[in-house]
Amino acid sequence: MFLSVFDMFKIGVGPSSSHTMGPMVAAARFLDRLREAPFTAHGLRASLHGSLAFTGVGHATDRATILGLAGVTPESYEAAAADAAMARIRDDRQVTPEGLSPLAFDPATDLAFDYEQALPGHANGMVLMATDAQGDVILREVYYSVGGGFVLTEAELAAGKDTDSGPAVPFPFRTAAEMLDMAAESGLSIAAMKRRNELSRHPVATLDAGLTRIWEVMNDCIERGLAGGGELPGGLRVKRRAGGIHEQLKAERGRNLTAPHVINDWMSCFAMAVNEENAAMGQVVTAPTNGAAGVVPATLRYWLDFVPGASPARIPDFLLTAAAIGGLVKYNASISGAEAGCQAEVGSASAMAAAGLCAVMGGSPEQIENAAEIALEHHLGMTCDPVRGLVQVPCIERNGLGAIKAVSAASLALRGDGSHLVPLDACIETMRQTGRDMSEKYKETSLGGLAVNVPNC
Repeated sequence: MFLSVFDMFKIGVGPSSSHTMGPMVAAARFLDRLREAPFTAHGLRASLHGSLAFTGVGHATDRATILGLAGVTPESYEAAAADAAMARIRDDRQVTPEGLSPLAFDPATDLAFDYEQALPGHANGMVLMATDAQGDVILREVYYSVGGGFVLTEAELAAGKDTDSGPAVPFPFRTAAEMLDMAAESGLSIAAMKRRNELSRHPVATLDAGLTRIWEVMNDCIERGLAGGGELPGGLRVKRRAGGIHEQLKAERGRNLTAPHVINDWMSCFAMAVNEENAAMGQVVTAPTNGAAGVVPATLRYWLDFVPGASPARIPDFLLTAAAIGGLVKYNASISGAEAGCQAEVGSASAMAAAGLCAVMGGSPEQIENAAEIALEHHLGMTCDPVRGLVQVPCIERNGLGAIKAVSAASLALRGDGSHLVPLDACIETMRQTGRDMSEKYKETSLGGLAVNVPNC
């Protein structure tokens, strides 16, 4: 089993990795199929199913699908250019992706939200179709956005192609138990094993530059969020708060009046800054998803700014360790809110952040595994019930609390010797079972919980 650090941490666009990035990626893959096809298509159609339908508008799934069919990718997304492209598509009722002839596509009639028919493979399903001049379907593909920006076709999902299928890596751990056994046998840290696995796929320079880039984008997102103001889009009139909280915290510094627990406000502030940017469709890094994108960078920024002895040179160890834990969760359970609730998103992110922090603070592999387990365990059962389908309430504050839990989990683990009652593997399996048994109302459909008990305007 191998999931790259660049799979767990992908640079993309808000507000949702599964509902925005995933459909955009699926559209890009469909366009590639058309470019390779021996026939000429004249038009496109799309239908959204399950969670992609129920919370698609709030998550900008319709916009992402349209832009994806026009050739926009998460990596190339620019807000102003995207707005202009959307206006052209509505006026012209066609898309003009590179390498293809103009394709008829009317957003008003060719993009359907199917609330009745859920697709069998995953809660986040979509169907993309190409038509001939008479409007008959000549190419059809089912895609599933399985969380974190990962996309699989119907055939790929059936074949279990949700992980890397390349050559064997030096340390192919599939469970936390295997990870600890390999660490003990090799004498290497989790980060060192993960680094060797990555180097079997990427040159040293590519890996190091990529890790540097991940943190740069994360930290830039924090800074943009701290500088932002006004209201978030979507109609809930949610005010951006990270910038105001940050100004208050800076003003309190040096007064010798700040209570120790205010450090929690700093962590929440950093996390909220990221998720406010995400809600505003800014550039973020999946960690492991957009909805949970603030936890890891907030925890890492806390360590750099407030922990004595913290060094930027250890950032790669933090990210590699976090990615190793995230890979275990994704492989053995889920990182998708539509599949397992928010325990799979913020819970997974908190476990990743706790592991990364424990690692850079000198934790042993056993203590790191313990830190991840503590953080995940205390998110078990958490639902995904976004008000109006927007990645705002309760998502933004929830990231702050996820970061706080991550720091507490790492601290508790470092106080022990790594021995503990509940293994991380058991906690991950419990999360999987809990997600399987959870009512669909609480899995990113906005049909239950806060989404129905809080006014939508």
